[in-house]
Amino acid sequence: MNKQQVYLRYQELQRYVGWSPTDSAIANSLLPMAEPSFATLVEDFYAEIEQHPAAREVITGGTAQIERLKEKLVIWLRELLSGKYDADYVFRRWKIGYRHVEIGLDQVYTNVALSRLRKGLLQVLEREWKSSPTELLQARTILNTLIDLDLALIEDAYQTEYMFRKQSTERLVLIGQVAGGIAHELRNPLNVVKTSVFYLLNARNAPPEKISQHLERIERQVGIANDVITSLTNFARLPLADRHPFDVASFLQELIESTERPGNIELTVKSSDDLPSALADIGQIRIVLTNLIRNAIEAMPEGGTLQLRAQNTEPYLEIRIEDNGPGIEPAHLIRIMEPFYSTKPRGIGLGLPMAKAIVEKNGGRLFVESEVGRGTTFTVHLQVIPPPV
Repeated sequence: MNKQQVYLRYQELQRYVGWSPTDSAIANSLLPMAEPSFATLVEDFYAEIEQHPAAREVITGGTAQIERLKEKLVIWLRELLSGKYDADYVFRRWKIGYRHVEIGLDQVYTNVALSRLRKGLLQVLEREWKSSPTELLQARTILNTLIDLDLALIEDAYQTEYMFRKQSTERLVLIGQVAGGIAHELRNPLNVVKTSVFYLLNARNAPPEKISQHLERIERQVGIANDVITSLTNFARLPLADRHPFDVASFLQELIESTERPGNIELTVKSSDDLPSALADIGQIRIVLTNLIRNAIEAMPEGGTLQLRAQNTEPYLEIRIEDNGPGIEPAHLIRIMEPFYSTKPRGIGLGLPMAKAIVEKNGGRLFVESEVGRGTTFTVHLQVIPPPV
């Protein structure tokens, strides 16, 4: 996050707790009272750290580093009561939290460290306060709020770094899955091509029909390899959703009417009367539902019933694709959304991951439930247009 984003977030938090310019002025008025005790508070702070190996181990620079950190903590305390909470102030606080993540300090130690500083500052106020008890209560409230805002900034920094690292890890896992999938999907056609090329290069007096047969094999396997690459490219280049409101009931009816299916498949649509408009890219949602319907039909080669249900389940509009086919084994069900994982003999394994990615790019969610022998249900949740007030 950049400085402006962090500052806007802080201002939102200030509004949430009802912070005002008067509070800033009162906070600043506490500085002359508290500042003489800063050195004592800082010494206590680092003396306590020495008692906790998990907190102490992140300080790797010895005595010199601790002395620098003490100076910075005095500055931190002074700024806390400066009354000036601008973008520079906020970003410095946020970066402190981010730095704690980088050095590997567990967040619980940051929380209890601020709790210790809070306790020390409140004790200073109690000891030095000369005005009325009511004004002391107000000052305590303002000090607590300031520290809580700092904790919120630190929490935000931790969450930002955590999500970044989580996404990086997920990307590495996905890269590994994709690499393994590509290797598996391309190895078979390449082996067939290699075998045919070997025959064509080494066969003596091969009959024309045999040569033609191997050339056709090569052409067919090149086509298979090309399909793998095309599917992967489509998955990687999935465009941004161009979302607009659309009527789901009429959309589903149109989809059913345009779906080709065997005569032994019964296909129906049921929509509740209170359906709101969905907010999504209708072209992309058509790709998702067409894929799910096709999968359901293929799962019932002996025939069966396929039903689409649409209902309002605020805050989402829910579309269910229900078949009464053989169902999916639990071992397959938990992996069915993974790239390059397929239960079909000739499946590439990108259809469902692509469907999931499309739905999520449209602000929705995709779920699957299945029971062996009873059928499978895919559920799509789409965002809705709220009714006018």
